[in-house]
Amino acid sequence: MPLLFSYGTLQEEQVQLSTFGRRLDGRRDELVGYEPSQVKIEDPDVAAATGRTHHANVRLSGDEQSRVPGMAFEITDAELASVDRYELAFRYKRISAAVASGRQVWIYVHAPDAPAER
Repeated sequence: MPLLFSYGTLQEEQVQLSTFGRRLDGRRDELVGYEPSQVKIEDPDVAAATGRTHHANVRLSGDEQSRVPGMAFEITDAELASVDRYELAFRYKRISAAVASGRQVWIYVHAPDAPAER
């Protein structure tokens, strides 16, 4: 089963319920070699719906001491495809990364050139 690391909204119960149809069970971990960043929400409807002006994001720092806290969730392949659709709407793409526990996980990073789909 794939491991999904969330440093943002996928940790929230209502996002999990709408994306997966269930609450996810996860373990705290840290994304290694990344630092937190933010992406401005340009769409006023999305900002209103989320109650936020920015989305959480991470960027590669290249510094092994840089860490971003979050949760690692074990999900199914079908659920991973569902997250792909959820994140693509906000122009995020999935990449592989390492976490402090030594596991490989999937993370989503902002990809401004990706087409937004609704």
